[in-house]
Amino acid sequence: MPVRVLSEGAGPGAQVPAHLTRIPISLITTSTDFSNITVKGKVVQKCPLVTLASDNVILKTVIQEEDFPPNSSSQNPSINIILFGALAKDFNQTVNQGDVVVASGFTVGKSPTVHKDKLHPCNLLLSGDNACIYVTLLPPPLLHPRSPPTAKRSSALSAEVSRATKAPKYTYVRLGDLKPGTIVNVYGVVVFFKQPFKSRGTDFCSSLKITDQSNQKIGCTIFCQLEDHPKIFQIGDIIRFHRVKTQSFNNSITLVTSFGFSVLVFDGAEGGSMEPRTSSRSFHIDQEDRQTVEELRSWAANQALVPSVPIIPLCAVSPKAYFDLTCQLLAKAPIDTTCTLLRVWDGTRCPHALLNVIVEPNVTEGPTSFSQEKGSLIANILVYDNHTEFARQLKPGDFLRIYNLRAIPGSSKVPGLTSSQSEEVDHLAFHLHGGTAYGRGIRVLPENSPVVKELKRVMKAFPEDDEYELNDDEYELNDEDMLDIWCTPPEFLEISCGHDTQLVTLSEVKRSDPGRVHHVRVQLRTYEPRRLHQALKLYCSKCTSMQDVPDDELVSGLFSEASKDSGPCSPPPWALSGRVDVPGDSPGSPKRTLSVHMSTQLMSEDKSKELIFLMGSTLEETRRIAAGYQNIVPVMSSAGHLALLDLSAPFLFRGRKTYYGCKRCSEAAVREPSCAEGVEMIDEKIIAEALGVQLLQFVLLMKLQLQDTTDTLDVFLWRDAEAFFGVLAEDVAANQEAQNIIHQTMDSLCPAEGSTGEHPWMDLCLTVYRAEDDEGRNQTCYQICHSTVTKPFSTQSNANPA
Repeated sequence: MPVRVLSEGAGPGAQVPAHLTRIPISLITTSTDFSNITVKGKVVQKCPLVTLASDNVILKTVIQEEDFPPNSSSQNPSINIILFGALAKDFNQTVNQGDVVVASGFTVGKSPTVHKDKLHPCNLLLSGDNACIYVTLLPPPLLHPRSPPTAKRSSALSAEVSRATKAPKYTYVRLGDLKPGTIVNVYGVVVFFKQPFKSRGTDFCSSLKITDQSNQKIGCTIFCQLEDHPKIFQIGDIIRFHRVKTQSFNNSITLVTSFGFSVLVFDGAEGGSMEPRTSSRSFHIDQEDRQTVEELRSWAANQALVPSVPIIPLCAVSPKAYFDLTCQLLAKAPIDTTCTLLRVWDGTRCPHALLNVIVEPNVTEGPTSFSQEKGSLIANILVYDNHTEFARQLKPGDFLRIYNLRAIPGSSKVPGLTSSQSEEVDHLAFHLHGGTAYGRGIRVLPENSPVVKELKRVMKAFPEDDEYELNDDEYELNDEDMLDIWCTPPEFLEISCGHDTQLVTLSEVKRSDPGRVHHVRVQLRTYEPRRLHQALKLYCSKCTSMQDVPDDELVSGLFSEASKDSGPCSPPPWALSGRVDVPGDSPGSPKRTLSVHMSTQLMSEDKSKELIFLMGSTLEETRRIAAGYQNIVPVMSSAGHLALLDLSAPFLFRGRKTYYGCKRCSEAAVREPSCAEGVEMIDEKIIAEALGVQLLQFVLLMKLQLQDTTDTLDVFLWRDAEAFFGVLAEDVAANQEAQNIIHQTMDSLCPAEGSTGEHPWMDLCLTVYRAEDDEGRNQTCYQICHSTVTKPFSTQSNANPA
């Protein structure tokens, strides 16, 4: 056997033949005789087994020398090893990343990837009877696993939530223990960061430095789409990376993004919110994650991690200073192609005379004039060069943090306005210069951010009846206003039921008996969840259970486990077996070949691409293959037979759409689907019926708080949610355009700017019914029905009908 397993606990050198001599990796050259030589190292990377021909396979691995002391002669402690044939197969089955191996009987060749991977300039090539690998299977490392909870997640919106499937475990590495050439998960405290900027390709690039209790400062470089970059607000924030790659650069370890990476950012203040900032629709946070964040917060509070550039209000600005400003955007206007004006305030008054910038009203987005008192609180900020592109995306009302803003005293002129802008002497001007040095840039802060809540608190300190209050207080309607609202049909929704259209108040609805349907004229006060992916549920029409949609990390873990367990398998007699090539996840990466099984009946009907059973694939590979086949059913080997994956994973992929089955009601098994005569296309219902799977339906579930002049009422939007928004829930799960329709509709009905009294009025149909809560108690519930959004993007709440 070409791979020999040594006894656990005894180092490989203890049982390697005595006539073999070990040498350091750094001494390997193409001219040395290696007939009785061995090389020892820890496996830091293990690539997939690749099939070259019918009986020829190849596998690449990287080993790293650990126990040779560092000196000038050992500059390259890591080297590529290429294994061929039976040795590659044995290595693939026996050796795992982290095991220590000794290689003998190898030949040496030049490495074609030395300039790319920065490893040893030579490769070790092992093939034939003389080549041998000795391996010690080490016990698991004593690091800190992360096991997201398997308990049922409660939901205020759902009567029933299915039992959560056991989530994958994550191991986190301390920054001081990082080794080059590995994929790791890490936590850290941000000690430096730069805002994302456009790279030469389609991605944006950002950089930051993090540290932890090991006191190692590690640089991180991130290439991805702008919305996927970490949402860092200030130095001291806590960051969590999954699946980042370690590299050696200038004798230091750096982290770079790899395929499938994800990132979460937490507030760094002790006792701060545990709500992460992320664009990802799926992530795991358990009690151990919270404990890790709190430990890092406590540790960072005792370190010198305070930002060198302070976040100060306008009332404390000093001339010539660079500072970070937290503020709200009131209006903006372009000055020229390289400069944009932002009018902002933070509820405080700058003690210095500020530069006044005059722009034409027709180019201003937002209010064009303010009262004298309010005008004295507003600062004009001139944004230059690369920041103008980001400024174009800002909306009046946004809360901002502007980094590395400069207060310039003395004479100032505004570019592009020399004909209308007079020279002002001894006025303070605020400039955001171009570039990203010193973290320079603009960040939009979420409404639930602690700093935004504090900013709102400061702004509310002004008298409520001041003209310059940004958001008017909620107002009470007088009889004349109420009559106008009651008699003017709103533009936003129409009722599609055939009931008596007499309008009633919310207080009357609350006093009504279950089983009644009412028409109301109301405003949307607030709603939840704010994150759209949390509103998507999976509903079983048979057992009436409702559950959350499994997130990508959980599903990816199920696919990974299934692919590891895929052993020998006998296909059913109705299936034809073959192989399919899976393209690599990046240019130049090796392809993988996976097993597929197809229906003989469909093959005979020339429908080979309508359905395949795919075995041994990862989640990402399945998604890539789904582009070329109409239906893909992932399968695995179980007791030598084909079986479906755990039903917490999708049982069917149709393009970008995925379909799930109910664990409680399904009797899943791999069977050949039979098409009835006249059926031209196989759909998800035919496949689910053949596999014994009870198909789950995507639904939208939201809770809305309505108000009128008499009361407020919490109602559900569920059974008629698709008709309400005009989109299918399964399209929302897979289609960005459908998601945008819901976002824009809710933004129109419940805008962030202004008071709730200014929200548009809607005609709705409400049904009253009795239901049991999670503890089995009866309660009265209300649900929106027979109502459809007709003009979701208008902002006039009192428009007359056409």
